[in-house]
Amino acid sequence: MKSRTFNAAILSVCCLAAAVHPGRAFGAEMAPVGAYLATTPEAEIILARSAAPASISSEATVLVLSTRGYEVAVRGDNGFVCLVERSWGNDFEHAEFWNTRVRSPACYNEAAARSVLPRYLTRTTWVMAGVSPVEMARRTQEALARGDIPPPDDGAMCYMMSVHGYLGDEAGGHWHPHLMFYVPRMEASAWGANLPGSPIIGGPSGADPTTVFLVPLARWSDGAPAH
Repeated sequence: MKSRTFNAAILSVCCLAAAVHPGRAFGAEMAPVGAYLATTPEAEIILARSAAPASISSEATVLVLSTRGYEVAVRGDNGFVCLVERSWGNDFEHAEFWNTRVRSPACYNEAAARSVLPRYLTRTTWVMAGVSPVEMARRTQEALARGDIPPPDDGAMCYMMSVHGYLGDEAGGHWHPHLMFYVPRMEASAWGANLPGSPIIGGPSGADPTTVFLVPLARWSDGAPAH
C-alpha cells in the first residue's frame, strides 16, 4: 500500500483505494486524443482552479490541454500555475497510464512550476506526438543519465485540494485533499514519512533526483470538510 501510494504520488496521482469501474483504465493503448480533452476550455479552467483555494488560484496562470499539449489559457500574476493533469502523469508501467477518466487538478507554486512541472509538460508533448510509453521511459532514463533532470528548486510545492478531480480508479476518485512538497532526493525518514501515526507519505523513487512528500488535509479548496 505504501509503495503504491508513493509511486503514484510522484506525478500527482494517489492510488490508495481498490479499483472501481474502470473507464479505459487497463488497456495497453492510448484512446483517441479527444477522450482526454475537456468539453470546453472554460470547464477545464474552472477545474484547474479548484486545485487550490480561490485566494491563490484566482490569480494563477492556468494551462489547458489541447492536441498540441498544454497552452496558456489565462495568464496570472502570482507565480502559481494551475492545470488538470491526465493519466500519463503515472509511472510508465502503471495500469492506469491511459485511463481517460483521470482528471487531476494541481496548482504549482513558482518554484515547482519552474523546476518540476516541465517534466510533465514534456511528457504531454510526447503523448500528443504519439510516442509510446516504452519510448518515453527510454527518453526519461537517458535524460536522467545525462543529468538533464535537475533536483527541484528550494520551496517547490503543489496544491491538490479539488473535490472535483478524479485521480484514478484505484484512488477511488478524488482521494483526499493534500499538499505535495518536492525536495532534492532524501530518505523518507528525514521527514518522518510513512511511519505509524505520521500524516506524511512519500520518499525517493528510482533514479529521479526528486523526493515527493504528501501531507493530507482536512478540507477541500472550497472549505468543505473532507470525509
